[in-house]
Amino acid sequence: MDKIDGVALEVLQKTEWVAIALAGPDGPHVVATWGDYIRSLGIEPNKLLAPAGLFNRTEAMLKNDPRVEVLAGSRAVAGENGPGKGCALIGTAELQYEGDDFAKTKAQFPWARAVLVIRVEKVELQL
Repeated sequence: MDKIDGVALEVLQKTEWVAIALAGPDGPHVVATWGDYIRSLGIEPNKLLAPAGLFNRTEAMLKNDPRVEVLAGSRAVAGENGPGKGCALIGTAELQYEGDDFAKTKAQFPWARAVLVIRVEKVELQL
């Protein structure tokens, strides 16, 4: 699957929060954001947006390696063996400080200093 649709979209529509993993020289780094934040900015077939308040370490790491993996899950979505389904969204990310995505983010989240733009290249269902 190479876009956010079907079950993956349902998971994102029902998840409480998402984890965003990056690779760095000192090992993995994980940040998180609320599912409501991502939903309020709109879920596109190949793009997610998340407001960035701090994300200082994330910002430094993305300069060296833009690859990310986003993990989301919800018990409200039926899984293969019971309640709960998850998905991994694999792609690249960057922090933007201007432009349309930033303006939309700043309008909804005045505290945001940037918007994390995640470009999804691959979607893997889990659970």
